[in-house]
Amino acid sequence: MAGIYIHIPFCHQKCNYCDFYKTLNTSRKAEFLAALKKEALERVSYLNGAPVESVYLGGGTPSVLNEEEIGSLLDFIRKCFTVLSHAEITLEANPDDLNPGYLRSLNDLGINRLSIGIQSFNDFYLKKMNRRHNGQQAVASIENALAAGFSNLSTDLIYGFPGLTLQQWEKTLKTMFSYPITHLSAYHLTYHEGTPFYSWLRKGKIRELDENESIAQYYLLLDESSKAGFEAYEISNFARQQMYALHNSAYWTGKPYLGLGPSAHSFNGIKRRWNIASVTSYNRAVVNKMPYWEEEELTDNEKYNEYILTRLRTCWGVSTDNLENRFGEKYSAMFKEQAIKYLTTGKIRENSGVYTLTRQGLFISDDILAGFMII
Repeated sequence: MAGIYIHIPFCHQKCNYCDFYKTLNTSRKAEFLAALKKEALERVSYLNGAPVESVYLGGGTPSVLNEEEIGSLLDFIRKCFTVLSHAEITLEANPDDLNPGYLRSLNDLGINRLSIGIQSFNDFYLKKMNRRHNGQQAVASIENALAAGFSNLSTDLIYGFPGLTLQQWEKTLKTMFSYPITHLSAYHLTYHEGTPFYSWLRKGKIRELDENESIAQYYLLLDESSKAGFEAYEISNFARQQMYALHNSAYWTGKPYLGLGPSAHSFNGIKRRWNIASVTSYNRAVVNKMPYWEEEELTDNEKYNEYILTRLRTCWGVSTDNLENRFGEKYSAMFKEQAIKYLTTGKIRENSGVYTLTRQGLFISDDILAGFMII
């Protein structure tokens, strides 16, 4: 099985926290979509004929595309690749784009999963983020999607904002879990270099949330999601009734995936490849048959690092039997030796040879994962 990621780089407005590649120049959509289809045609063999179980339109803001543009793109992908009839087809969308007519069209086009960028129901924080929607529109987008027949709904939330109180975060979570969504991705605010939030932090205009408050907000997320019947199957991802995101799960379980569009990444188990992060350069290079990507072949150590980095983030954890089968006894023994300090401090647990992060280990996962990496 394999997955396809399609990066739609257009946005009507840039969010103050986002460091993904995007452009506000939506006038280049037609030119971009033509180049995108050309890339897809050129890379038909990349997945070696593996059936495609997930197609993910991310960005950027894919809901900037109209119904005809999305339909044409999906039809082309289905002609080029073996997309399973029951494949998960996800579209990321802004709440203010999801009117009833657009949603009905998406349903007719075979989009069967929506990932709605709610981020917050609080108008104050939405304005701080420079989001296009308000809290009322966030609620309406969920209700409209449900009314249009979407049963596989994922939503995004961000916590850890300067000034965000535990009470405000609790209200956001309770509002979210009052709806029959199937999946939630919740991320602590990160100050990425080049974003307004990073600049404000450096200039002293805002102050990071106290670490104890951040931890309290994450633990509240774990508790409230559990009460609502959600499983924390990855550090920042929660699913009801095992409705895991097939696309994201492919990243964490090492399945091959093809990335199309500017800044998109691809992985076939041996090499990692990433496209240039520029619509202008991407369009020109694809049309003129010039290189528009870079790639690297992973060493054994890098493959091991990748495996630990992705698997230990999940509820499935790292199996030492699987580790030994894939990488050999040396790597398995090294992992078990490195794990001892985390086992003794209660940051990792072990059960029948499977190592997973504990509640205490989840919030400091980046530090723990770094401790396993081979330089």
